[in-house]
Amino acid sequence: MKLAKRVTVLSPSPTLAITAKANELKRQGVDVVGLGAGEPDFNTPEHIIAAAEQAMREGKTKYTAARGIPELIQAIRDKFERDNGLSYSAKQIIVTNGGKHALYNLFMALLNPGDEVIIPIPYWVSYPEMVKVADGVPVFIEGAETNGFKVTADQVKAAITPRTRAIVINSPSNPTGSIYTRKELEAIADVCLSHGVLMVSDEIYEKLIYDGHSHVSVATFSKEAYENTVIINGMSKPYSMTGWRMGYAAGNEQLIQAMVDLSSHSTSNPTSFAQYGALAALAGTQEPLEKMKQEFVKRRDRVVELLNEIDGISCLKPEGAFYVFPNVSRAMQKMGYTDVDKWCEALLEQEKVAVVPGSGFGVKDNIRISYAASMEQLEKGIGRIKRFVEGR
Repeated sequence: MKLAKRVTVLSPSPTLAITAKANELKRQGVDVVGLGAGEPDFNTPEHIIAAAEQAMREGKTKYTAARGIPELIQAIRDKFERDNGLSYSAKQIIVTNGGKHALYNLFMALLNPGDEVIIPIPYWVSYPEMVKVADGVPVFIEGAETNGFKVTADQVKAAITPRTRAIVINSPSNPTGSIYTRKELEAIADVCLSHGVLMVSDEIYEKLIYDGHSHVSVATFSKEAYENTVIINGMSKPYSMTGWRMGYAAGNEQLIQAMVDLSSHSTSNPTSFAQYGALAALAGTQEPLEKMKQEFVKRRDRVVELLNEIDGISCLKPEGAFYVFPNVSRAMQKMGYTDVDKWCEALLEQEKVAVVPGSGFGVKDNIRISYAASMEQLEKGIGRIKRFVEGR
């Protein structure tokens, strides 16, 4: 069958692929340690589940407005005021079927064929694919590991052309956990504003920040920055609601309305009762989130310690999210590998540990490990990686 060109250029998601392969081995009874999945291992907090259940029992299982229910829109507005000092009208907000859906709708509403979007490397695997589906062109700039994998304003400026429409900034980052400082973001914002480049600020890990670091949104810098920024966020990561598919976006009213119109002809609306769960997540107690963060800090510290003890592997300590992005180039070299994908395949086959190769994020020397797994699984998995690398 002849397929549309837009789908033939897509690359499969390496995170989903490695997870699927690991799950298949598990179904066969193999003792696999899965460190690839980008989702918390905690269940969704009880008060969120209860709110969704109550909504279903009350008959709130019908279509809603494509934008989302008014109560949730208001809760998102309150969240921006409370957490970020940002004021948005209801018409500047859209609720979506996950943060991924918000990004997809944004690029579909924004880009014309040949329009360029600057994407820093390492990047979340879906950014370039979404741009390509929208007939756009991803333009990559590489964040050096020596700079915490972050790009500079000078790099952004050098990448801008007359076709540049937007840049994606993800802080804290997937896959690195790095956080941009206010000074770094202000410099990037100045460049974008001077060239009319829209800033797409993916803040899905905003609440998963450690060691006294704080989140900064580029939309807070000035009136101009506010008007030139679209914020993407959601419930998946902070509230362990990945399967609920609840995200949202905030920004220019005209652009958001275009995204709403697109939803009305594709998904119709976000799942009705899940929206009431999302409402409880934003408006209810934040205690489960704080407990999850405390556990993530313990896991992160232990994982970084164990990885740095392995000959040939080095790992920076991330400041947010729940990933580490260790450099395995020396380990690969001494083991005779030149391809990180092959190295990861061998790790899964020989030691039954699933990690995500850096190639999926645009990097050839690193792997992503999620510490959203139990301490027992993390220690077992990294112990196996040590045996794989050191041969004992």
